[in-house]
Amino acid sequence: MANRSRPSAAAVLAAIADLAAIVIGLWILLYVLDANRSNDFVDFVHDFASWLAGWSRDMFTVDPDWWNVTLNYGIAATVYLAVGHTVARTVRRW
Repeated sequence: MANRSRPSAAAVLAAIADLAAIVIGLWILLYVLDANRSNDFVDFVHDFASWLAGWSRDMFTVDPDWWNVTLNYGIAATVYLAVGHTVARTVRRW
């Protein structure tokens, strides 16, 4: 019988993908709402989201700036969710 008291590897992988998407989504929200960039929390979220989305931040250049951030960071969040949950589903079936 499987040990139900600790999470499976698939659950951990899915949670990591979810966390990455949440951080990126939070940055998009903070940017669109024009959060105070000198705030430590906003700065932390921005730095973490920029690191996570470093490969997609400048994929497209569109105007206005809020659309640019939403599109490019949103691509990263979507990819993390899709790939993370696909890998988690594959591990779960293994």
